[in-house]
Amino acid sequence: QNYPNPFNPKTVIGYQLPVSGNVSLKVFDILGNEVATLVNGQVDAGKHKVMFDSNSGLPSGEARNLPAGRQGLNSGVYFYKIESGNFVETKKMILLK
Repeated sequence: QNYPNPFNPKTVIGYQLPVSGNVSLKVFDILGNEVATLVNGQVDAGKHKVMFDSNSGLPSGEARNLPAGRQGLNSGVYFYKIESGNFVETKKMILLK
């Protein structure tokens, strides 16, 4: 689960891989629209953390996947989905501004 939850404006999503593999970690709004891709590629085995910044949509501050002219995400419920091999999990997180 992400921490803190609810969050404003940043939260950390932690995950652990038993073996190296391809990982996809994406954030979606309540309507199922993708708002950010946090991880998309090969990741080594072990514990990992990714910070999600709701102001930019990405930890790097790159504002791709956010609608043009939008300054960050609005308050509300969001979901993150992590996929690796046959493993898929979706968790809810709440943004309060």
